[in-house]
Amino acid sequence: MSEKTISQEDVAHMATLSRLDVTPDEQALFARQFGDILAYMDVLAQVDTSDIAPLYSPVQHDGIPRPDEAQRRRRREDILANAPHGDGEYFVVPRIV
Repeated sequence: MSEKTISQEDVAHMATLSRLDVTPDEQALFARQFGDILAYMDVLAQVDTSDIAPLYSPVQHDGIPRPDEAQRRRRREDILANAPHGDGEYFVVPRIV
C-alpha cells in the first residue's frame, strides 16, 4: 500500500483557498486525517468489484405510482379569483419595462 502524505503546508494552502482560519495544531491534525483518508482509499481500491453492477442510487425505486397523464384539476375562474387584478382570462400585473 502506498503511503500518501499531506503536509501541513498543503493543509494551509487548502485553508487559504477555502478562506478558513486554521491554527498550526489544526493543520497537523488535518494533515494526519487527510493522510488516513487517502490510505483508506488505497484499501478500497484493492477490493475486486469486477462482478458488481454499478449502483446508480442507494434508494430502491419501485416505479411511478400513477400514470403520467395531464389533468385539469382547477378551473381558471377559481385560480383568477385569488388574483388582486385579472381580466377574466389572465392575471393583470403592473408593467415592468
